[in-house]
Amino acid sequence: MITCYDVVKAFVRTEKGTSLEGDRQYLFRVATDATKADVKRAVEEIYKVKVDSVNTMTVPGKLKRVRQRAGYTADWKKAIVSLKEGQKIEG
Repeated sequence: MITCYDVVKAFVRTEKGTSLEGDRQYLFRVATDATKADVKRAVEEIYKVKVDSVNTMTVPGKLKRVRQRAGYTADWKKAIVSLKEGQKIEG
């Protein structure tokens, strides 16, 4: 059984993520197979807020080199969650 904590992996604290907070938007790292409905349900249950919309995107892995070997980091998915008027995530 998939729990909310399996869907929402982390609350992303980056420069872009903190600039979105003024617009009631928050950035999360989510499971790669999670849908927008899954993300909405998980954020509402974990943070006890009302979600207005969810935008998701898959971030491709970057090329990394170690000596002569080249490889890629794993792809990951991020979600920008917009909250309804008057809602806020404390943290």
